[in-house]
Amino acid sequence: MIYVSGMTPRLNGALIRQGPFLPDADPQDYREAVHLAAENALLAAHAQLLEGERIAAIVNMTVYVFCSADFTTHSAIADLASEYFYEMLGTAGISSRAAVGVSSLPGGAPVEIQIIVRAVTV
Repeated sequence: MIYVSGMTPRLNGALIRQGPFLPDADPQDYREAVHLAAENALLAAHAQLLEGERIAAIVNMTVYVFCSADFTTHSAIADLASEYFYEMLGTAGISSRAAVGVSSLPGGAPVEIQIIVRAVTV
């Protein structure tokens, strides 16, 4: 098992997007940021693999969404992360997930993604 702490949408150390999701936000407008946070989480997991190992599955994903109390489409943001992981891992999939609204994230990041992966020897 590999535990990856929360990853934000940083590219070369800088957030590509900041600020909360607004109540009327279209989740698709955040696709790039969510995919980058998911990519950063997956890269961190890959960095912990031993030689001859691969990621077999994401056993848990938590998506933290920086938003106001009246934002209600948290799961649509998690769907974007799931979409990215499916594109990268295929049928490995995600066993369980949660999408949680929070009042702030580091640096004003709109999203933070934490994963737990299962590695297997090939």
